[in-house]
Amino acid sequence: MPVEFKIPIPGVRFGHAEDNRVLTGTTVCFFDRPAVAAVHIMGAAPGTRDTELLNPEFTVDHIDALVLSGGSAYGLDAAGGVQAWLRENNRGIPLDPVRIPIAPCAILFDMRNEGDKNWGRYSPYRELGYAAIEAVTDQPQLGAVGAALGARTANTPGGFGMAATKLRSKGSLLAAAAVNAAGSALVGDTHHFWAAPFEENSEFGGYGLPHPWPDDAKQGRTKSGQRVAGANTTLGIIVTDVKLTAAEAKRIATAAHDGFARALYPVHTPADGDLIFVASTGQFEADDEALLDLGVLAGNTMARAIARGVFEAIQMTGQNK
Repeated sequence: MPVEFKIPIPGVRFGHAEDNRVLTGTTVCFFDRPAVAAVHIMGAAPGTRDTELLNPEFTVDHIDALVLSGGSAYGLDAAGGVQAWLRENNRGIPLDPVRIPIAPCAILFDMRNEGDKNWGRYSPYRELGYAAIEAVTDQPQLGAVGAALGARTANTPGGFGMAATKLRSKGSLLAAAAVNAAGSALVGDTHHFWAAPFEENSEFGGYGLPHPWPDDAKQGRTKSGQRVAGANTTLGIIVTDVKLTAAEAKRIATAAHDGFARALYPVHTPADGDLIFVASTGQFEADDEALLDLGVLAGNTMARAIARGVFEAIQMTGQNK
């Protein structure tokens, strides 16, 4: 059975929906109240919808939800399903006579798994998006679920993972990741995770780092035959209850990419579309210490979320290699 994760930030919920025939899925991060958000893209082959709105110089400064999906470019349809649910529930920017829900979306490439991709005229992703936001909960499942159902790394199943950190001042930080990397979360051919120095409470096995250090560790593992642009991608979300401006959220998104480098090797390759969203629910005023902590801890917590997702997927599927 999949493991559940208790979200520590009030007003934030995640939901998954899957199509086991296609072997794909969608994950939604929903905010009870609109949240300030930003995004930073480091991969060379991203697939996104409405991410340009999140640049600090533009006028849309709050979002209703974030959407992660499998399906490559087809998966962008998931945002339409999320938007439909939001409209039905009277969410969005009021622009007479309608409301416009804002649900930026990013996708990963899971089209080479064994699922049946002959879905007919229309892809399943709009319905998956709707189902995922209907299923939001403060205790989402981890592992081979949602957007990461059909994902893989170079030598393991991919997975959806989460981790959280309490700040020294008021507030918390939550990281979520759908891992479909061209590289690997494991050191060489071992069962040890690159993210081991940041692990808490044996959340991904408690294996530590390998000793002696394997000779093959410097040789990056990549997916055979998937070194083309867009064939992979890890997607991340950072949520904090510390109040941030859009510009501050953008800076945290940039810092959080350090977590990708701490958890995956190689990373940010020409074949990945890696990106991280950051959202703030604004419960606590930020001071200089809190902003510094967020920048430092965003990367550490993201590294843990990536490793946790892969670890739980391995436990669920019994697959490694």
